[in-house]
Amino acid sequence: MKILIELPTWIGDAVMTTPSIENIVSYYNKPEITLVGSFSTVELLKNHPKVVNIKVLDKNYISLYKLAKNLGKFDVFFSFRDSYRSKLLIFLISSVKKYQLNDNDFQKCHQVEKYNDFINKSLGTNLLAGNLKLHLDNFAKAESNLVMENSMTLGINPGASYGNAKQWYPEEFANVAAQLSNKYSIVIFGNSAEKDIAADIEKFLIEKGVVDYQNLAGKTSISELIHHISKLDFFITGDSGPMHIAASFQIPTVSIFGPTKTQKTSQWMNKKSTIVMKDLECRPCMKRTCPLKHHNCMKLVKANDVLNAIKKTLN
Repeated sequence: MKILIELPTWIGDAVMTTPSIENIVSYYNKPEITLVGSFSTVELLKNHPKVVNIKVLDKNYISLYKLAKNLGKFDVFFSFRDSYRSKLLIFLISSVKKYQLNDNDFQKCHQVEKYNDFINKSLGTNLLAGNLKLHLDNFAKAESNLVMENSMTLGINPGASYGNAKQWYPEEFANVAAQLSNKYSIVIFGNSAEKDIAADIEKFLIEKGVVDYQNLAGKTSISELIHHISKLDFFITGDSGPMHIAASFQIPTVSIFGPTKTQKTSQWMNKKSTIVMKDLECRPCMKRTCPLKHHNCMKLVKANDVLNAIKKTLN
C-alpha cells in the first residue's frame, strides 16, 4: 500500500499525529509511507521505519503544483491539515482514496484524539490513540552526546513558535535553573528565532554563578533535538513542540501554560507531567500576543510555582 500523509505545519502538532500514524500502519498491509509537510515536521518523522520518502511543501503554489504532479500515484492520501493549500493538494494528488481533516468535526477533544478521530472516521474504525512515538536517528545520536558535570540533566525550553504570549520570562527560567544547578546540569533549547531569549537566560545564569550549562539554541538539528530531549532527567517548558517531544519519551516535565488550552495541547499520556497556570478570567485567549497588554497569564507565574510543581512531579 502506497500511502501519502500530509503533516501539520508545527512540530508539536506533528508529534501529536504519531498515534494516528501508528494506527494507519497497523491497519494497512505492508504500507509504504511518503510524508509531505514543513521542513521541521518531515525531519521530525522521517525515521519511521515505514517511511520511504519525504518532501518539503513550498508555500508557492507553482512549486506545490509541480511537487504534486511529480509525486506519483498513491493508494491512500491522508491530510492532517485543514487549509486551502491542502484542499488544492488533495485536488492535484493522484490517489485512489483521499481524506482531509475538517477541524470543525473535532472541536471538543485533545489534539491527539482529534487526529485519531479523523483517521477512525476515514477508515470506519474505532482504534484507540496510543502513546506518542518518535524514532531516533542513529547518526544524530552519535553526533549529539553532551559532556556535562552532573549526572542528571535539566532541559529548559523558553521559546514558543506560535507567539510570544506563550513565553515565560527568561529571568524566571534562570531562577529555577539556578536553584537546581547543584543537582542538575542545565541545557537551554530553542530554535534560531529563539536565540535572544536563550541568551538572556544564559546571562542571568552567569550572574547567578551557574557554570554547568550549555546553550543549544539555534545549534541543533531536529534529530539532535529529539535525541537530547530523550536523554533528559527533567524538562521545563512552555506549551511548545519540544514539550510534546518530551512526552513521547515520558520525560518528567513541568509545562507552563498561558493563553492556550490545556485540555487540547497538554502532554499526552506522560505519567510524570505537571501543568503550571494561573486561573484568570482572560485565559485561555488563544492569542499570539496578549490582547490586554498585561500578559498576566505568564507574568504572575513565578519561579517558586515551578519549583513546587517540580517537587510534585517527582513525588
